[in-house]
Amino acid sequence: MSDPNNPNITERSTPQWSLYQRENFWKPNTGEVPLFNTEPGKLEELAKEKLTQGGWFYASSNAGLSHTHLANRQAFFRHKIIPRQLVDTNLRDTSTTIFGHKVSAPFGFAPIGINKIYHPLGELPVATVAKELNLPYCLSTAGSTAIEKVAQANGEGPRFYQLYMPHDDELTVSLLRRAFKNGFDVCMLTTDTWQLGWRHDDISAGNYAFYRGIGADIGLTDPVFRKRLEAMGIDPEKDPQQAGAAWIDSVWHGRAWSWEKMPWLMKTWKEISGGRPFLLKGIQSVEDAKKAVEIGCDGIVVSNHAGRQVDGAIASLDALENIVAAVGDQIYITYDSGIRGAADIAKALALGAKFVFVGRLWVWGLSIMGETGVRHVMKSLLADFDILMCVGGFQNVEQIDRSILGTSYRFR
Repeated sequence: MSDPNNPNITERSTPQWSLYQRENFWKPNTGEVPLFNTEPGKLEELAKEKLTQGGWFYASSNAGLSHTHLANRQAFFRHKIIPRQLVDTNLRDTSTTIFGHKVSAPFGFAPIGINKIYHPLGELPVATVAKELNLPYCLSTAGSTAIEKVAQANGEGPRFYQLYMPHDDELTVSLLRRAFKNGFDVCMLTTDTWQLGWRHDDISAGNYAFYRGIGADIGLTDPVFRKRLEAMGIDPEKDPQQAGAAWIDSVWHGRAWSWEKMPWLMKTWKEISGGRPFLLKGIQSVEDAKKAVEIGCDGIVVSNHAGRQVDGAIASLDALENIVAAVGDQIYITYDSGIRGAADIAKALALGAKFVFVGRLWVWGLSIMGETGVRHVMKSLLADFDILMCVGGFQNVEQIDRSILGTSYRFR
């Protein structure tokens, strides 16, 4: 419980996010009930009830037998937090700084595409809540709302652009220019999705929104891509399915990029943005992390795409530990995949991540109740993190390091 009259609240440098717990406890006294249960399993069940079959399949499906997805969760279970007692956490500070942006907490919104299959307003409610809570928002190239409209919804919030790189340099440049012009001042290239992983549920239902004419808004509002459609004789108003297919086929579907193209991409982004950061997303091997350092990347996102691309792959958390040991002092390392609560965020930070991206949790919230649902999920996560720092004995984010972790008992 968090006392709203606690005098320390006014002295803290960050909000008393834990008051959201009290707010929900108090609601029955005023004839209200909390919006919905944010326990991840129950959150997922409720989202399944709300979504169409296609929306549910796309949000929940993993590669193959979901073994990588399972490995992500098992890796978190193996690591245990060791709380410290009698630490004065009354003035604890949940904030951190990422690429010059001071933000509310060391986590933000991971890039997730085609939000319109989860809610009619697509990315707009998510970007709005991100601004409100001062958490970084990442827009996917596979987003279903124009870059300009998302920027407007996000206002003065910190925002990054996740690039799926077309095999069309003019189009790539156009996307990056639009992104930076509209305030997306960090670029992260996703490296693990030249083609979708084999996802049984999606394939069994022929479930692909882009081929149904849904989700190509970023392409359809791009002047270069509009020229490409004209050259192909495709009218997006008359044939949205062909237009959607042309868009997504230009950025995914089996044509991989290699390290040789990275100097051009980095140079192009730096020229457009005036030197703002460039990250590679999807790094899982130490060798690739070292290569990212070698070519001059500003950062990496250690991620296995939440288990959606390669089945039977290393858990992201295990990859993080290996990569931090090898290059942790040479490059800014962030983390993505399998986050389900504040304890997971703390474990990733303890193993060396400087920042953590959260995905499916807010997707479930968006699916259940739109902007209100996203806000409830992310305010709950902020409260969860604030409370963890309070009762775990952490005065600031910097104190969450390797020393706070033990490992679970292993039978011999």
